[in-house]
Amino acid sequence: MYSPPPPFQPVPAPLPARRWWQHPALIICLLVFLPPVGIALTWTSRWSQNKKVVATVLGALWFLLLLLSDSPDDAKNDAKDAAKPTATATATAPAATATPSPTPSPTEETPAMPSLVGGSYADAEQLLTDNQGRAEAAYGDVELPAAYGTWTVCFQNPRAGAPVSSAVPVVHLTAPGTPCPKAPGEVLHKPAPKPAPTTQRPKPKPTQVPVPTQEPTPEPTEDDSSSGGSVSYRNCTAVREAGAAPIHVGDPGYGRHLDRDGDGVGCES
Repeated sequence: MYSPPPPFQPVPAPLPARRWWQHPALIICLLVFLPPVGIALTWTSRWSQNKKVVATVLGALWFLLLLLSDSPDDAKNDAKDAAKPTATATATAPAATATPSPTPSPTEETPAMPSLVGGSYADAEQLLTDNQGRAEAAYGDVELPAAYGTWTVCFQNPRAGAPVSSAVPVVHLTAPGTPCPKAPGEVLHKPAPKPAPTTQRPKPKPTQVPVPTQEPTPEPTEDDSSSGGSVSYRNCTAVREAGAAPIHVGDPGYGRHLDRDGDGVGCES
Protein backbone atom coordinates (compact mmCIF):
# COMPACT_ATOMS: atom_id res chain seq x y z
CA MET A 1 0.00 0.00 0.00
CA TYR A 2 1.39 3.40 -0.93
CA SER A 3 1.94 5.93 1.90
CA PRO A 4 2.52 9.61 1.18
CA PRO A 5 5.93 11.02 2.09
CA PRO A 6 6.15 13.07 5.32
CA PRO A 7 5.70 16.80 4.98
CA PHE A 8 8.79 18.85 4.40
CA GLN A 9 10.27 20.31 7.55
CA PRO A 10 12.81 23.11 7.06
CA VAL A 11 16.13 22.55 8.75
CA PRO A 12 16.88 25.41 11.22
CA ALA A 13 19.80 27.55 10.20
CA PRO A 14 22.85 27.11 12.39
CA LEU A 15 23.53 29.92 14.87
CA PRO A 16 26.49 32.10 13.99
CA ALA A 17 29.63 31.54 15.95
CA ARG A 18 29.81 33.43 19.25
CA ARG A 19 32.24 36.31 19.22
CA TRP A 20 34.72 36.89 21.99
CA TRP A 21 32.88 40.02 23.18
CA GLN A 22 29.72 37.95 23.60
CA HIS A 23 31.24 35.68 26.26
CA PRO A 24 29.09 35.78 29.50
CA ALA A 25 32.11 36.07 31.82
CA LEU A 26 33.43 39.10 29.94
CA ILE A 27 30.02 40.80 29.98
CA ILE A 28 29.61 40.24 33.73
CA CYS A 29 33.08 41.70 34.46
CA LEU A 30 32.30 44.75 32.34
CA LEU A 31 28.97 45.23 34.13
CA VAL A 32 30.89 45.39 37.43
CA PHE A 33 33.88 47.54 36.42
CA LEU A 34 32.57 49.40 33.31
CA PRO A 35 28.77 49.34 33.54
CA PRO A 36 28.07 51.36 30.35
CA VAL A 37 30.20 49.02 28.18
CA GLY A 38 28.74 45.96 29.91
CA ILE A 39 25.18 47.15 29.25
CA ALA A 40 25.95 47.70 25.56
CA LEU A 41 27.47 44.23 25.17
CA THR A 42 24.56 42.65 27.07
CA TRP A 43 22.22 43.37 24.19
CA THR A 44 24.62 41.76 21.66
CA SER A 45 24.80 38.52 23.64
CA ARG A 46 22.69 35.40 23.18
CA TRP A 47 20.91 35.79 26.52
CA SER A 48 17.12 35.76 26.72
CA GLN A 49 15.14 38.95 26.76
CA ASN A 50 14.46 38.71 30.52
CA LYS A 51 18.13 38.20 31.36
CA LYS A 52 19.11 41.21 29.27
CA VAL A 53 16.57 43.42 31.06
CA VAL A 54 17.71 42.27 34.52
CA ALA A 55 21.40 42.76 33.65
CA THR A 56 20.69 46.24 32.29
CA VAL A 57 18.80 47.33 35.42
CA LEU A 58 21.44 46.00 37.79
CA GLY A 59 24.28 47.56 35.79
CA ALA A 60 22.54 50.94 35.70
CA LEU A 61 21.93 50.89 39.48
CA TRP A 62 25.54 49.94 40.15
CA PHE A 63 26.77 52.73 37.83
CA LEU A 64 24.60 55.31 39.64
CA LEU A 65 25.89 54.12 43.00
CA LEU A 66 29.47 54.58 41.84
CA LEU A 67 28.74 58.10 40.59
CA LEU A 68 27.03 59.23 43.80
CA SER A 69 29.63 57.85 46.20
CA ASP A 70 32.99 59.56 46.70
CA SER A 71 36.04 57.60 45.70
CA PRO A 72 38.72 56.83 48.33
CA ASP A 73 41.21 59.05 46.49
CA ASP A 74 38.85 62.03 46.64
CA ALA A 75 38.34 61.45 50.36
CA LYS A 76 42.10 61.39 50.93
CA ASN A 77 42.54 64.59 48.93
CA ASP A 78 39.81 66.31 50.94
CA ALA A 79 41.50 65.25 54.16
CA LYS A 80 44.83 66.62 52.94
CA ASP A 81 43.25 69.92 51.91
CA ALA A 82 41.60 70.26 55.31
CA ALA A 83 44.91 69.59 57.07
CA LYS A 84 46.92 72.19 55.11
CA PRO A 85 45.49 75.34 56.79
CA THR A 86 46.00 73.73 60.19
CA ALA A 87 49.66 73.10 59.46
CA THR A 88 50.10 76.68 58.26
CA ALA A 89 48.45 78.08 61.34
CA THR A 90 50.61 75.84 63.52
CA ALA A 91 53.78 77.05 61.82
CA THR A 92 52.86 80.72 62.41
CA ALA A 93 51.51 80.15 65.91
CA PRO A 94 54.74 80.74 67.91
CA ALA A 95 55.06 84.32 66.64
CA ALA A 96 51.49 85.13 67.71
CA THR A 97 51.72 83.47 71.15
CA ALA A 98 55.04 85.01 72.15
CA THR A 99 53.30 87.35 74.60
CA PRO A 100 50.77 85.62 76.87
CA SER A 101 47.34 87.17 76.83
CA PRO A 102 45.64 87.92 80.15
CA THR A 103 43.11 85.29 81.19
CA PRO A 104 39.66 86.61 81.92
CA SER A 105 38.39 86.30 85.46
CA PRO A 106 35.91 83.49 86.26
CA THR A 107 33.16 86.00 86.97
CA GLU A 108 33.45 87.34 83.42
CA GLU A 109 33.30 83.89 81.76
CA THR A 110 30.47 82.19 83.65
CA PRO A 111 27.69 84.02 85.51
CA ALA A 112 26.98 83.19 89.13
CA MET A 113 23.89 81.25 90.15
CA PRO A 114 21.25 83.64 91.51
CA SER A 115 19.15 82.93 94.59
CA LEU A 116 15.92 81.33 93.42
CA VAL A 117 14.58 79.99 96.73
CA GLY A 118 11.33 81.68 97.73
CA GLY A 119 10.46 82.87 94.25
CA SER A 120 8.19 81.33 91.66
CA TYR A 121 9.19 78.98 88.90
CA ALA A 122 8.35 81.67 86.33
CA ASP A 123 11.26 83.77 87.65
CA ALA A 124 13.73 80.87 87.21
CA GLU A 125 12.31 79.44 83.97
CA GLN A 126 14.56 81.47 81.64
CA LEU A 127 17.72 80.50 83.54
CA LEU A 128 16.79 76.80 83.50
CA THR A 129 15.93 76.91 79.80
CA ASP A 130 19.25 78.54 78.85
CA ASN A 131 21.29 76.02 80.87
CA GLN A 132 19.21 72.87 80.15
CA GLY A 133 17.96 72.73 83.73
CA ARG A 134 14.87 70.99 85.04
CA ALA A 135 12.22 71.30 87.74
CA GLU A 136 11.16 68.61 90.20
CA ALA A 137 8.58 68.35 92.96
CA ALA A 138 9.90 68.97 96.46
CA TYR A 139 7.74 66.17 97.88
CA GLY A 140 8.38 62.64 96.73
CA ASP A 141 4.69 61.69 96.56
CA VAL A 142 3.62 64.77 94.55
CA GLU A 143 3.83 65.01 90.76
CA LEU A 144 4.25 68.25 88.86
CA PRO A 145 1.18 69.31 86.85
CA ALA A 146 1.25 70.40 83.24
CA ALA A 147 1.59 74.07 84.24
CA TYR A 148 3.56 74.94 87.38
CA GLY A 149 4.65 78.53 86.71
CA THR A 150 3.15 79.74 90.02
CA TRP A 151 4.77 77.04 92.16
CA THR A 152 7.30 78.14 94.78
CA VAL A 153 11.00 77.23 94.64
CA CYS A 154 12.05 75.48 97.89
CA PHE A 155 15.52 74.19 96.97
CA GLN A 156 18.01 74.88 94.20
CA ASN A 157 21.17 73.25 92.90
CA PRO A 158 23.80 74.65 92.54
CA ARG A 159 23.57 76.98 95.49
CA ALA A 160 23.34 80.74 95.12
CA GLY A 161 26.67 82.33 94.12
CA ALA A 162 28.14 79.20 92.52
CA PRO A 163 28.98 79.19 88.78
CA VAL A 164 25.99 78.26 86.68
CA SER A 165 28.08 75.84 84.57
CA SER A 166 29.28 73.88 87.61
CA ALA A 167 26.20 71.61 87.51
CA VAL A 168 22.90 71.24 85.74
CA PRO A 169 20.48 73.65 87.44
CA VAL A 170 17.67 71.90 89.31
CA VAL A 171 14.88 73.48 91.35
CA HIS A 172 12.43 71.73 93.68
CA LEU A 173 8.92 73.19 93.75
CA THR A 174 5.85 73.11 95.96
CA ALA A 175 2.28 74.13 95.19
CA PRO A 176 1.11 77.58 96.31
CA GLY A 177 0.12 77.49 99.97
CA THR A 178 2.03 74.26 100.67
CA PRO A 179 4.97 74.62 103.07
CA CYS A 180 8.38 73.46 101.95
CA PRO A 181 9.70 70.18 103.38
CA LYS A 182 12.86 69.94 105.44
CA ALA A 183 14.63 68.07 102.63
CA PRO A 184 13.72 67.17 99.04
CA GLY A 185 11.89 63.90 98.65
CA GLU A 186 9.90 63.90 101.89
CA VAL A 187 6.35 62.55 101.90
CA LEU A 188 3.55 65.10 102.10
CA HIS A 189 0.55 62.82 102.51
CA LYS A 190 1.55 60.47 105.29
CA PRO A 191 -0.70 57.43 105.67
CA ALA A 192 -2.88 57.31 108.77
CA PRO A 193 -1.47 55.08 111.48
CA LYS A 194 -3.10 51.72 111.69
CA PRO A 195 -4.96 51.00 114.96
CA ALA A 196 -3.14 48.73 117.33
CA PRO A 197 -4.55 45.26 117.21
CA THR A 198 -6.54 44.41 120.34
CA THR A 199 -5.85 41.05 121.83
CA GLN A 200 -9.18 39.37 122.38
CA ARG A 201 -9.41 36.07 124.05
CA PRO A 202 -11.25 33.54 122.02
CA LYS A 203 -14.69 32.82 123.27
CA PRO A 204 -15.02 29.34 124.75
CA LYS A 205 -17.05 27.06 122.68
CA PRO A 206 -20.23 25.90 124.42
CA THR A 207 -19.99 22.36 125.54
CA GLN A 208 -22.71 20.22 124.17
CA VAL A 209 -24.40 18.12 126.82
CA PRO A 210 -25.46 14.84 125.36
CA VAL A 211 -29.22 14.39 125.52
CA PRO A 212 -30.07 11.13 127.22
CA THR A 213 -31.84 8.85 124.88
CA GLN A 214 -34.87 7.11 126.33
CA GLU A 215 -35.24 3.61 125.21
CA PRO A 216 -38.83 2.73 124.46
CA THR A 217 -40.36 0.39 127.00
CA PRO A 218 -41.30 -2.83 125.36
CA GLU A 219 -44.98 -3.37 125.20
CA PRO A 220 -46.19 -6.47 126.94
CA THR A 221 -46.90 -9.29 124.62
CA GLU A 222 -49.98 -11.27 124.64
CA ASP A 223 -48.13 -14.10 126.27
CA ASP A 224 -47.06 -11.93 129.26
CA SER A 225 -49.10 -12.49 132.42
CA SER A 226 -49.85 -9.82 135.02
CA SER A 227 -48.72 -12.08 137.78
CA GLY A 228 -45.32 -12.60 136.26
CA GLY A 229 -45.65 -16.35 136.67
CA SER A 230 -44.19 -18.91 134.38
CA VAL A 231 -47.67 -20.25 133.36
CA SER A 232 -49.02 -18.84 130.13
CA TYR A 233 -51.99 -19.70 127.98
CA ARG A 234 -52.14 -19.26 124.30
CA ASN A 235 -55.89 -18.72 124.14
CA CYS A 236 -59.07 -19.35 126.06
CA THR A 237 -59.31 -22.86 124.73
CA ALA A 238 -56.07 -23.72 126.52
CA VAL A 239 -57.45 -22.05 129.69
CA ARG A 240 -60.60 -24.14 129.54
CA GLU A 241 -58.65 -27.34 128.90
CA ALA A 242 -56.54 -26.54 131.95
CA GLY A 243 -59.72 -25.94 134.00
CA ALA A 244 -58.76 -22.38 134.88
CA ALA A 245 -61.65 -20.58 133.16
CA PRO A 246 -62.71 -17.96 133.95
CA ILE A 247 -59.28 -16.56 134.78
CA HIS A 248 -58.92 -13.37 136.86
CA VAL A 249 -56.25 -10.75 137.21
CA GLY A 250 -53.45 -12.06 139.36
CA ASP A 251 -54.11 -15.68 138.50
CA PRO A 252 -51.17 -17.58 137.01
CA GLY A 253 -51.28 -17.34 133.22
CA TYR A 254 -53.59 -14.28 133.08
CA GLY A 255 -52.93 -12.11 130.03
CA ARG A 256 -54.61 -9.20 128.29
CA HIS A 257 -55.08 -11.30 125.22
CA LEU A 258 -57.42 -13.45 127.27
CA ASP A 259 -59.44 -10.47 128.64
CA ARG A 260 -60.89 -8.80 125.54
CA ASP A 261 -63.33 -6.48 127.36
CA GLY A 262 -60.66 -5.47 129.92
CA ASP A 263 -62.83 -6.01 133.00
CA GLY A 264 -60.19 -8.15 134.76
CA VAL A 265 -61.89 -11.46 134.02
CA GLY A 266 -60.87 -13.47 131.00
CA CYS A 267 -62.39 -16.42 129.21
CA GLU A 268 -65.74 -15.75 130.84
CA SER A 269 -67.77 -17.75 128.35
